[in-house]
Amino acid sequence: MESVPDSAVLTRREPAEITDKRLLRGAKTRQTVLRHAVDIASLDGLAGLSFGRLATDSGLSKAGIQTLFKTKEALQLAAIDYARDLFVDEVIEPTRSTPHGIARLRALIESWLAYAETPLFAGGCFWVANMPEQDSRPGPLRDALLRDRRAWVRGLERELREAVRAGDIVEVDPELAAYQIDAVLCATNTALRAGEQDAMSRARRIVEGFLTSP
Repeated sequence: MESVPDSAVLTRREPAEITDKRLLRGAKTRQTVLRHAVDIASLDGLAGLSFGRLATDSGLSKAGIQTLFKTKEALQLAAIDYARDLFVDEVIEPTRSTPHGIARLRALIESWLAYAETPLFAGGCFWVANMPEQDSRPGPLRDALLRDRRAWVRGLERELREAVRAGDIVEVDPELAAYQIDAVLCATNTALRAGEQDAMSRARRIVEGFLTSP
């Protein structure tokens, strides 16, 4: 089986070190704005982002926010990148010390379920909220959302491959199983938003069906 390289899975961007105090203040303001932006986008989609709404929500000036991001599309792309970084910190980083294969796969799934149930973003999963709005609109926003979603699925695929290679689960098509597990997780996010009480336990039962021991 061909392995999925580390470069293909979801990782956090490494921020440049900032020492200039003025630039540091700007970076902190940018983070404040983006924290509000990702919550708004998880509730109302990326189209719901505006400089005026962010000024109201953050207490900052509209002109100041426009100075930071210049255009609405730049703001939207920055929000996608920021959401990815928060997701990596919340879902992926806590699993780094877990051995690859079935253990890492289960850890990733549990981490994802906690991310959706808590939730990290006000409207639940950022990508589940925004893909339906952007999937028929070719352009930078769709490309960025698809990039992150595909990287997450490739991460699941890698752990499935390792689990099969180690003999921990029966032979499966890792690419197909990863796609199916992701579909279950996305559906679970929707069920959680709708208040379905058994969404988490149902998701675990379905996923375990893909992880049958030999």
